[in-house]
Amino acid sequence: MALANALPVPRPPTRFIAIALVAAAVALVVGNRLYRTAEMALASGILRLITSGGVHLVAERQTVYFGLGTDHPFGLRMSPECTSAFLVLPLLVVAAVMIALRGRIAGRVLVALLLAGIAVVVVNQLRVLTLVGLIDWLGTDQGYYWGHTFLGSIVSVVGGAAALVLFVWKATR
Repeated sequence: MALANALPVPRPPTRFIAIALVAAAVALVVGNRLYRTAEMALASGILRLITSGGVHLVAERQTVYFGLGTDHPFGLRMSPECTSAFLVLPLLVVAAVMIALRGRIAGRVLVALLLAGIAVVVVNQLRVLTLVGLIDWLGTDQGYYWGHTFLGSIVSVVGGAAALVLFVWKATR
């Protein structure tokens, strides 16, 4: 009679996991509008917590208005170019390839994907909040310019690079 712990434990079907990750990548491209809506809903929730001005989300336009009830209300629309989806997408594809090639590391890769995905979303929220803060501090023209063109880009690049390093470190150690 064989011991219960000596029986082989089936690993999750790694091909299925890889295919599911590719499907998630495709869904992220196809459902980009829904993803951007979720990002702006998260941003509006955070803004409601940290600002004293009114905040309103127009989900169907992926737009959050802030500073309502003040002299300088402003609306930010999450365009397809500004979403964190473009940083999550390559992580999904690389994770799928890694799992397809080396199935035994699937658990590590999935944990790394989860952590890096969360990091990318947090970084993009930080970018949006930086933009809101600069608009509030410097005014519409200068705040938007510095927040969107310069500082927001730095936050995205540094945060995206950090998320990629985190992904590789967690997936391969």
